[in-house]
Amino acid sequence: MERAAVFDVDGTLVDTNHLHVTTWWEAFRQAGHRVPMHAVHRAVGLASTDLIAHLLGEDRDTDQDAGLSAAHKALYGQYFDRLPALPGAGDLLRRLAGDGWKVVLATSAGGAELGALRRAIDADDAIDATASADDVAAGKPAPEPVEHALELAGVPAERSVFVGDTVWDMRAGSRARVRCVGVLCGGLPRTDLEEAGARAVYADPADLLASLDGSPFA
Repeated sequence: MERAAVFDVDGTLVDTNHLHVTTWWEAFRQAGHRVPMHAVHRAVGLASTDLIAHLLGEDRDTDQDAGLSAAHKALYGQYFDRLPALPGAGDLLRRLAGDGWKVVLATSAGGAELGALRRAIDADDAIDATASADDVAAGKPAPEPVEHALELAGVPAERSVFVGDTVWDMRAGSRARVRCVGVLCGGLPRTDLEEAGARAVYADPADLLASLDGSPFA
């Protein structure tokens, strides 16, 4: 009976959340907006337009959205050749694939950014498919990204586990009715992840790998 292991990427498998915080902060600064870094950090994980709306409000000048996104993309792109995988990321995906899980990435990244992330993880042999936010009408915390990942895997929600590092991940997974696992390496507190729907929380991919036998993957 096939099972699906769905993974967020930024902050879950690759140590990029604080790079996103810095580059979004700079993009906002260049456009004349003063947005605290702690607020940006808690918004990381949302799709670009949703992140901008979350931080600047629905009454903002939406004509700036494309420029803000482009500035963030250009600033973040400077790091593509040195994005660091989190401890155990590739080994975890290969272990799950070897145990018969269909591994699918669910990410808002695409194009060159996604390529850089996959190079960092260095486990393409274990990844069955990638679900991008570009493929759905609504990004996390809506359930569509996770549901699309399950469609690609051809596996129902009840035989799936979703791993992420943000409250947006946990809410999306819970709304898609999959078991949710949180990791702390994205920088959010355990309590926040549990309140958003995480059934179990681990330090990072290496900790989850070492704890698989007692995890929701067991």
